[in-house]
Amino acid sequence: MQKKEEKVNSIIMKLRKLTIGMTEPAGLTIIQEYGKDSFLILIACLLSLRTKDTISLPVSRQLFKYAQTPQQLIALPIDLLEQIVYKTGFYRQKAKTLRFVSQELITRFGGIVPKSEDQLLSIKGIGRKTANLVRGEAFGIPSICVDIHVHRISNRLGLVKSLTPEKTEQQLKNILPRKYWIEWNRLLVMWGQNICKPLSPFCSQCSIADQCPKIGVKKSR
Repeated sequence: MQKKEEKVNSIIMKLRKLTIGMTEPAGLTIIQEYGKDSFLILIACLLSLRTKDTISLPVSRQLFKYAQTPQQLIALPIDLLEQIVYKTGFYRQKAKTLRFVSQELITRFGGIVPKSEDQLLSIKGIGRKTANLVRGEAFGIPSICVDIHVHRISNRLGLVKSLTPEKTEQQLKNILPRKYWIEWNRLLVMWGQNICKPLSPFCSQCSIADQCPKIGVKKSR
């Protein structure tokens, strides 16, 4: 176990330097532009599901011109909401989810995004990835947000051996010091978007390749 912890420490130190200048995850950009508004972070995350940041971020900005509170969002006509989120894909379902989540926040939590993991997960449409991102980025609560990049790269590095994001999260909790839980997502998202691509990663350009067994990699550049 100690060996994996040492590997994690080394990787994080390197990635902190290597990701300087890379485009940050959409959630961090939202924070820089709008502050640590838990509702906006939550909505931006829901819009990003199954969608690239390059698409979801502009859509989030467009939506926030119309609505920045649960009350303002549910007041939007459904056809306008669908039109705004159209480019993110699955636009009808996403529009319904945004309205439902907003109504739940108003009805059950006084219009405030809860900090509790159990309360967040009790809202239909909010999964572990979204709940952990909101808890980490909006409230600073140590949480491991496992998206496709974190799941893929953590397995490639041999830090975990799992088939699902949920299992990846559980296993990472055993080897990642809590002080890195929030940062792990930020670093791996940037590395995954630029170097450790899904199908053909740039292993020849990867500065942590010497620590990576390339588990599951069939083709690389």
